[in-house]
Amino acid sequence: MLAIYKKELRTYYTSMIGYVFMAFFLVIIGIYFYIQNLMYGAANFEYTLSGVIYLFVLLVPILTMRLIAEENKQKTDQLLFTSPVSAGAIVVGKLLAVFTVFFSVILITCFYPLIMSLYGKIPYASAYSSIIGFTLLGAAYLAMGIFISSLTESQVVAAIVSFITFLFTVLMGGIAGAFPSDNKTAYIVFTIIALVICLIIYLLMRNLTFTIGIGFLMVLGLTAVYLLKPTLFDGSVIRVFDWISVASRFDSFNYGIFNLSSIIYYLSIIFLFTFFTVQVIKKKRWS
Repeated sequence: MLAIYKKELRTYYTSMIGYVFMAFFLVIIGIYFYIQNLMYGAANFEYTLSGVIYLFVLLVPILTMRLIAEENKQKTDQLLFTSPVSAGAIVVGKLLAVFTVFFSVILITCFYPLIMSLYGKIPYASAYSSIIGFTLLGAAYLAMGIFISSLTESQVVAAIVSFITFLFTVLMGGIAGAFPSDNKTAYIVFTIIALVICLIIYLLMRNLTFTIGIGFLMVLGLTAVYLLKPTLFDGSVIRVFDWISVASRFDSFNYGIFNLSSIIYYLSIIFLFTFFTVQVIKKKRWS
């Protein structure tokens, strides 16, 4: 794992990818910091971080698109699959490398509240709480990005799919609000989501029988609940979308609240997508 970590980290800093990511991230954060905190005199650094969440949508795909997709395209993945290193060690090594690049940006960001303290009293608790939430949000997107990269041989496809997925998570609250709140619409939306989950399961396992079985059970369960107690679906689209939205979970940190449930949620997302990526690697290794 250590060898993979060093190799990936070296790749980021011997090419332009790592430097471009860090430069764009720090420039945009610096602009927001200057306008929000220095020019307008706002003492809350979390205002700056909440304004740059969209950077994850634009920059994380660039950072993660090559992690496994490039290995698949150049067939160097065969060397990894035949090596004594476990699939988990491969994925964790790559993730730690990309986390290191991202964390180097966060480390620099930690100095901004200290700069603000030169001009007045700063609420350090809310400032650094928002930085912790921002770090967890970025780590969740990175885990999602490496999973998407593992599904394709094309870096371009990985970047586009990651961009669309991340954009959807940012706009999820607004999208949910656009749906009617009646139970019939909710039933249709959740059925479509169940089918999408089945598609992901099939991509991971390539087992059509198992996938159809899982899909049948999910749709059957939704239909049973809809027929027996349809009022449970009233307004449920907005509630569910708000609950699963990766971006909206940052709001509590943005308000200066150190929310334990949001921390557990982000850690669960990181673990879940890391697990999915490991399963993709194992499937390729044994196929």
